[in-house]
Amino acid sequence: MKSTATTVEQYLAELPDDRRKAIEAVRAVILKNLPSGYEEGMQYGMIGYFVPHSLYPAGYHCNPQEPLPFASLASQKNYMSIYLMCTYSDPGQETWFREAWAKTGKKLNMGKSCVRFKKLEDLPLKVIGQAIKRVSVKKFISYYESATQGTSTSRRGKC
Repeated sequence: MKSTATTVEQYLAELPDDRRKAIEAVRAVILKNLPSGYEEGMQYGMIGYFVPHSLYPAGYHCNPQEPLPFASLASQKNYMSIYLMCTYSDPGQETWFREAWAKTGKKLNMGKSCVRFKKLEDLPLKVIGQAIKRVSVKKFISYYESATQGTSTSRRGKC
């Protein structure tokens, strides 16, 4: 469910208690492990972690007005989710992530970058923290540019 909240605090305040506690716990892990340069704010109706325009003026190719998204955290209708763009843009990072998760014995419910969970206990928070910590802003921009190389400007805004 896309929120219309304009601040992280407002977003959290709108959540039911059980969801808020889970989202706050994941958020704490992200913030603890977030490499310098990334910023937190609201993006696409979710809590977003992104490369600001001050570090990457081109912004997100789908919408250059938006800063480059790195990760997002959301409460959806039937589950909560964490979006890890660093696993989507780099096959090596995705392989590492899936292998690290598998070692925990927990079931992974993942799309291309979206990890879905119903309760906090479904997540190996240490793996989430490591996934965030492993990718510096410089490294993420490099992965992103490699992944979008050849994307024509006529496709911008049509992602």
